[in-house]
Amino acid sequence: MNITPDNIVIWQWGFLTLNATILCTWLVMALLVGVSWWATRRLSSGAEISRLQSSLEAIVEAVNEQIEAATHQNPRPFLPFIGTIFLFFVVANLLTIVPFYQSPAGSLSTTAGLALLVFFAVPFYGIKFSGLKGYLEHFIEPTPVMLPFKIVSEVSRTVSLAVRLFGNVMSASILVGILLSIVPLFVPIVMRLFGALVGFIQAYVFAILAIVYIASGIAARQQNEH
Repeated sequence: MNITPDNIVIWQWGFLTLNATILCTWLVMALLVGVSWWATRRLSSGAEISRLQSSLEAIVEAVNEQIEAATHQNPRPFLPFIGTIFLFFVVANLLTIVPFYQSPAGSLSTTAGLALLVFFAVPFYGIKFSGLKGYLEHFIEPTPVMLPFKIVSEVSRTVSLAVRLFGNVMSASILVGILLSIVPLFVPIVMRLFGALVGFIQAYVFAILAIVYIASGIAARQQNEH
């Protein structure tokens, strides 16, 4: 049983290695790009719209509502980033119902990479909304003594975000593997559906935490301005 898709090597030549994490990540990206192209090539603003467009609009509206609830601001600047992360994780984990597919979210390199994106998104949006000076002043308020503690806080949030998601997805994979080895005839379908459900919940939690981290940074800097 492979705990992480990094251990599943599909092709290797010298130092070049293609493992399940990379391959499945490419498959998820290709699927998202393909569906996006298919759904947006015939967009309609009239009364009659396709079911696919209606479903996509419902997803966008739901993400917008979550962002607005967390940031209390116009969700449009945050939608591309948060929406992409959410859809990537949802699709990556829902595809676990497909035989032989391995979710890239079960790789620490994937979760760490996306956590780093959140890490850099916090100062990006902080500077965008409050300016460079307002962002930097946050680290030395109410006293410069707080600087090392706030830096450690920023880094630890990124590490915890990556490890939390990796641990949850990995634990679900281990549980599925154990049950499959005990009851291999009836459990596979049920456990794959269970894994997909867990993956959807983790995608939601990851996106919400990203919104909360970004919103907390913006709120702190806006309070400093007032």
